[in-house]
Order: sequence, then structure tokens, then C-alpha cells
Amino acid sequence: MAENLKGRPRDLFGPLRGPYHDKSLNPTTSLNLHYTEEGFALRLEAVPLSSPEMEPAKDIQALERKLECETQQSLQQEKERALKLPVLSLGCVVSCKSSWDRLQDLCRLEKLSCTLLEVNKKNLCDFEVEYLCDYKKVQDEEFYMVKWKGYPESQNTWEPRKNLKCFNLLKQFHKDLENEVIRREGKLRKGVRRLDQSLSSYLVQKAKTRKALRQWEHHLNVKRNHNGIIKVENEVDLEGPPKDFIYINEYKVGDGINLTEVAVGCECKDCYVKAVDGCCPGASQNRFAYNDQGQVKIRAGKPIYECNKRCLCGMDCPNRVVQKGIQYDMCIFRTPNHRGWGVRTLEKIRKNSFVMEYVGEIITSEEAERRGQVYDRQGATYLFDLDYVEDVYTVDAAYYGNISHFVNHSCSPNLQVYNVFIENIDERLPRIAFFATRTIRPGEELTFDYNMQVDPVDAESTRMDSNFGLAGLAASPKKRLRIECKCGTEGCRKYLF
Repeated sequence: MAENLKGRPRDLFGPLRGPYHDKSLNPTTSLNLHYTEEGFALRLEAVPLSSPEMEPAKDIQALERKLECETQQSLQQEKERALKLPVLSLGCVVSCKSSWDRLQDLCRLEKLSCTLLEVNKKNLCDFEVEYLCDYKKVQDEEFYMVKWKGYPESQNTWEPRKNLKCFNLLKQFHKDLENEVIRREGKLRKGVRRLDQSLSSYLVQKAKTRKALRQWEHHLNVKRNHNGIIKVENEVDLEGPPKDFIYINEYKVGDGINLTEVAVGCECKDCYVKAVDGCCPGASQNRFAYNDQGQVKIRAGKPIYECNKRCLCGMDCPNRVVQKGIQYDMCIFRTPNHRGWGVRTLEKIRKNSFVMEYVGEIITSEEAERRGQVYDRQGATYLFDLDYVEDVYTVDAAYYGNISHFVNHSCSPNLQVYNVFIENIDERLPRIAFFATRTIRPGEELTFDYNMQVDPVDAESTRMDSNFGLAGLAASPKKRLRIECKCGTEGCRKYLF
């Protein structure tokens, strides 16, 4: 187990020994498991085992295996492991339902070795630590208050440092402790022997927040359909996952809005080298947007027409970039200068490379104006006008969106907006894609200008002003609340709008 304790916790016998313990059972009790939607059904059977090490007899392996396959996706991995477990049908039983971890704990408390549950003599006395709650030093020995995974806080116990093998949790605990002490007192205190209640309470809340963020991170990665993984990190405060936010991978079309699907596709054998009639861009009298490395080569303001599902080329076509989705690993992180959440790349991004789409709910401009007034009072906006040819529709990423929901504004951004058309040919409903304006280093925050104005290349290009900050209220910007800009760049305009 990744985070554990060597030795038997003194106060953990109660929770597991309730319905499971039967004094009449032989010490060489075997386990009988079968799977249900709610977890594993456990049966302790008084069946003598053939091996003195309490390993299952060979003939057990031939017994019938029975599993109910319907289960939640989050339990899929445990279900696959359970496929290897034999189901016994002998002896009297004591039944209950339990998770994989609790079955492992039960083996340890009953001093049972089980190959299938990966419990053996070496880890028989290991229990998993969920997080550390408190610290004290008695004479020269350090002790930690341990919250055990799968057990209520009433079962927390003080354990000596020498027994703990949860090295990552220990390191994180002391990092959180040092940061909070410095924040409160301005300097690091040495020789701490006991924590005050407010400090230990903060560390518990920090551990719970980190656990909630790990769960949210897992949820985001289950929802994403792109290659780039998503990390979540908050080393600044106790803010947990945002409420009422649903991760989506493509536009959510609002009521009364219809997308006009493309009716034809290209017939190129090689869209980059031997494009027929200019491929999909040529059909709309536009240039091919990418080089052979998938980097955009047209000026901002020009539209991008990618190959679509009706084209004869495959997904390896060089004119399919945005539709392949996010390719870089990224981290949603809590900013230290009161700008809320932000996004940074975990990989190097080359100049002119596609980074992400701005995804959300497509609504009418009238609905955007109503929502914009509400968002203004909250001091934030996620409205992006789709005004390539006319201001009819807006993308609202407040409640439905992808990782772009968390990208902050900068007056000197490293992302540039492009309008992209793939499956939908309605010029009033382009897809909004962000491309890197320069090489972006690993760990650098990703930003775009909420009030970006594109330098006119020709008459067509002036139609692509992003107007993110003015979305929903383009006709009356003076009525909007002025929001202070906190980007901190040398050329900062001081206000977002």
C-alpha cells in the first residue's frame, strides 16, 4: 500500500470486528467473495486450509467463479481484480458488504494471509494512512495523529514517527505546517513541540481540501476525451473544487439554436501536398491554415477550415488539428495573487501550436445580455461573443466548459484566438481555438486577452475581434462595472474592461 503504518493500530479493532468477528471460527479462516454493484460481499468460512501459511488450497482454484458485471465505472478496476477471486460454497458464513481496502484490513486484523488480496507476512501489519492531523514531540520522540483510511475520525490514533512509512504524507504535512506558520508569523518557528488547536485544525482542513481536489482531478480526467491529462493543485488556500461546474469537451447547444452540419468533404489523396481544389479551405476561398507540423501559419483574423467527417482523409491528415483536442498535459492551480484559479502547462508548447478550445454553452445574444448583468455583479464573466460575421450567439462557459474556463486574462497574453470551422458551416457559430503566440515553457501560466483586438490584415480580419470582456453587452460597455486587472505585466492596462 502506498501510504501505511507498520504495526497494528491499537484502536482499530472495533470498526472491523463488529459484524465480521465470530469467535467460533477456526484461525485458518478462508475468504469467500462475490461482487455486487455496491461492493464485495464477504463471507468468512470455517474451512481448514491445506497450507500452514494459510494459502488457499489448489482445488479451490477450480471452483465456480461468479460475478455480477453491472457496476459503476469507478469500480471497474476493482471488478477486474475480483474476477480472479474464487467463490467458495462451503461451511457456515458471516456475511457483510465491504470494499477491497476493508477486506485487506480484515485479513490483517484476523491475521490472515491471502494471495489474491495481496496480503502476506511482509505487509500483514500494514494499515493505510489517509492523512496526518496533528504533531507533538515527547522528549526526543515525534508523534503524529493519524486519520486511518476507511475509519471515522473517532478512531484516530497517535503513532510514533518510527512506525510510519507514509513518506509523501509526512513531507506534505511538514510543508503545509511550515507554509502556514510563515504566513501567520512571518518566519519559520524551530523546535516546535506541540501545535495549537487552530494550527492543527488548519492542517486537517488542508488535508481534506487536497483529498477533495484529488477526487475532482480524477473526475476531470474521466470526463475528458483528449490526450492531455489534467492535474489540480492548490498550495495557496483552502479553496476546494468549484461548485456547479460541469466539464464538457464540445459545445453544449442551447434551446432554439441549430447547428448546420457540413454537407460535403474534400477528395484529396494528400491534403497537404496534393490538395484537390485547395482542400476544405479552398472550397471557402481561404488558405490552408497549417504547416506540416500542425502549426498555424495564417495571420490572426483569418478563419481556419479543417477537414470534416465527410472528407476522404483520415485523422492523421495535417488539416485536422483543433478537432484532435488538447495534446498537452496541464495543471489547474490556485494563483497566489488573488486571481482565483489559473492554468499552466506542464509541457513545452511550441510557437503557433494549438493549445485548447474555448468551450461552453451556446446561447443567444439576448440571453447573454441578461446573464452578463448577473456576472458583472459577481465580478467575473465567462461570456465570449461569436461575432465573426454578426453578433448573434455567445459562448457561456460559467457552468459548462473545459479547462479554458480557468484560463486567466493578461494584457500580454501567450495565447491568440482563431475562428475554426469543422463540422458546422454556419459562420455565425465558429469554434474558438487558442494558439500559442510564442514558445511557452513548462510551468508557465496560460493567458489570453479578454478584450483582444486583432490588427487588421484586411477587411475580413476586422470581423474577428474577440470581445470576450464585452460579451453580452457590446452596445453599452460604459454601463459595466470596471474590474481591476491583476495580471501584473509591464504593459498592464490596469482594468479588464
